[in-house]
Amino acid sequence: MSMTSAQQSTSQWGASYRLVAAEKWKAQSAAMGRAATDALVEYARPQAGMQVLDLAAGTGEPGITVAQRVGPAGHVTGLDLSQELLDIAAQRAGQRGLANFSTRQADAHSLPFPDNTFDLATCRFGVMFFSDIEKALRELNRVLKPGARACFLVWGPFEQPYFEGMAIVVKHAGGPALAPGGANPFRFAEPGSLSAELRRAGFADVQEETQTVPWTWPGPVEEVWEYERAVSAPFRALLERVPREKWDAINAEVHASVRKYVDGDSVKFGAVVVLASGEKA
Repeated sequence: MSMTSAQQSTSQWGASYRLVAAEKWKAQSAAMGRAATDALVEYARPQAGMQVLDLAAGTGEPGITVAQRVGPAGHVTGLDLSQELLDIAAQRAGQRGLANFSTRQADAHSLPFPDNTFDLATCRFGVMFFSDIEKALRELNRVLKPGARACFLVWGPFEQPYFEGMAIVVKHAGGPALAPGGANPFRFAEPGSLSAELRRAGFADVQEETQTVPWTWPGPVEEVWEYERAVSAPFRALLERVPREKWDAINAEVHASVRKYVDGDSVKFGAVVVLASGEKA
């Protein structure tokens, strides 16, 4: 990743509007992502004493949960380009009294660790955004110990409940949902596509599966749509090209569409995700 693209990525993911939203909605966001985090942790099977790298760690999950699993003899390093997001992660780990979780601001394409350092790597909703996927995965392979696994969770297709609102915005605004050549959350939605990249980067015993996990917002429809608009950096260009006078109609249509997922005081979407892993030979 060039310095320019790294800086652009840092400013995109650590942008002030996302940080404000992350703070405002942190409890609801954590609740919504909990099942996806748990799915990845169960898939990764962290064991007591393991040294673990969590790539694109963001505000701390699954690294914090993994740190609780590996115990005081183990350690989790949360790595991300955005220091601002890592500061939130460190604060959350501190609130849980975790002395075995640390953060490192660095680029996944140039990992600041020696060869054969980690027993396990995790990455939740992050690998899709690496600019040079083969380079990043080869770097990850390098820092893993022989026999260690790298485990990933990524989004399935755009055509799923949580993104219905964005699909409605596309209908009104025209043009693509995502900026051409920009960040694409659905880069590995196609079954087998992430597996192919793992094999290309030298991973062995590659496995992949698609799951639907709970994706539940503990609050009203209006709130989850406000949150989604605030934090969805890849959809920024789409949202910014909507004429101001169209927003009332769009919001009303989104709210009506999403209400079918309401169950009591929550909005229960369900999320289609892909879990993939590979082993260092």
